[in-house]
Amino acid sequence: MKIGLLAEKKEPFDKRVPLTPEQCARLMDTYAEIEVVVQSSSVRCFSDNMYAVKGVSIVNDLSDCDVLFGVKEVPKEFLIANKTYFYFAHIIKCQPYNRSLLLRMIELNIKMIDYEVLKDQSGKRILGFGEYAGVVGSYNTFLTYGLKSGKYKLKPAYKCHNRVELEAELSKIELVNEKIVITGKGRVGNGVLEIVRKLNIRQVSKLDFINNYFNEPVFVHLDSMDYNVRVDGLSLGKKDFYANPELYSSSFMQYAEKADIFIAGHFYSSGSPYLFTKKDAKASDFKIKVIGDISCDIDGPVPTTIRSSSILDPIYGYNVITCEEDDYRKEKVIAVMAVDNLPCELPIDSSEYFGNELLNKVLPLLIRGDEIINKATICKNGDLTPYFEHLRDYVEGN
Repeated sequence: MKIGLLAEKKEPFDKRVPLTPEQCARLMDTYAEIEVVVQSSSVRCFSDNMYAVKGVSIVNDLSDCDVLFGVKEVPKEFLIANKTYFYFAHIIKCQPYNRSLLLRMIELNIKMIDYEVLKDQSGKRILGFGEYAGVVGSYNTFLTYGLKSGKYKLKPAYKCHNRVELEAELSKIELVNEKIVITGKGRVGNGVLEIVRKLNIRQVSKLDFINNYFNEPVFVHLDSMDYNVRVDGLSLGKKDFYANPELYSSSFMQYAEKADIFIAGHFYSSGSPYLFTKKDAKASDFKIKVIGDISCDIDGPVPTTIRSSSILDPIYGYNVITCEEDDYRKEKVIAVMAVDNLPCELPIDSSEYFGNELLNKVLPLLIRGDEIINKATICKNGDLTPYFEHLRDYVEGN
């Protein structure tokens, strides 16, 4: 098997890689029958020379490779017919902007495996950059709070060489008795906690968070069932919530009335209640001043997220009275951090993390032809696979 690492061509260019130089070398040492080559690139976080030093050939043409690995979507004009591709395709939710990409892959007889739908036997995702979205999103939220409050300033995450330098910046953070709400207990939520725990912020129970005053900063970590309740008062658990989200309403305001900072790392499912409404945010007892929306669903469950922000300009203000964008430093304006490509700010660390997961959990499945790979294959042999037949109307433009 000959594996090629794609140069990222989608603009703005992504510096992340699916495998680092050291991981490529380890792969070839482990499997004598596998050769890895890297398409030359001047933008990735690891230079061509760093791969070459590890014995990886640098090429411009990948047409003799069997399998091609990238990170972001491959622009249609760079697709190679009759190849197997792995990357984040952003098509499984019928995203209109990528329909033509799927059509082109079908036309070119491409076998496309989407990282996002690689799942183990229990249905849990195998791969993702979520942990680093949580790490950087948490850091950016505290950066935002420092600017909003005027208490301190942090170096932007993207200007830090790596995570070591980023974590060294945490010593500049000055907190007194702030209350912080964190949602999400998946990869993103775990990444958020890594930063919060580096700051030695104490975790408290839901009841203590709501009812007690503290002389130190504290946080509460919420799962979906901590802020969604059945309207009839029954307590039937997560399975019922996932099956019948329309029977639930949000109880998040009990936390919003006490919190200064909200870090949103939850997964939102269509049909679920919004955490709060724009009307809720107008209330005099709505206390949140800074929101780091890592999930970044525009006009979604966190209604103050009216657009995504960028790495270079990560913060905007949401005026709770006008419901429009405003200067985030003003009173009655919530500072919103809603960068939608957070792992790109620490490309070296996030690539190493992702590559280890790819090397240890996915490549063995590919080599032995595991059914997990088949179930994540969106198209092959010039058509959708049976697992993604629900995309048929999307493909046909209906």
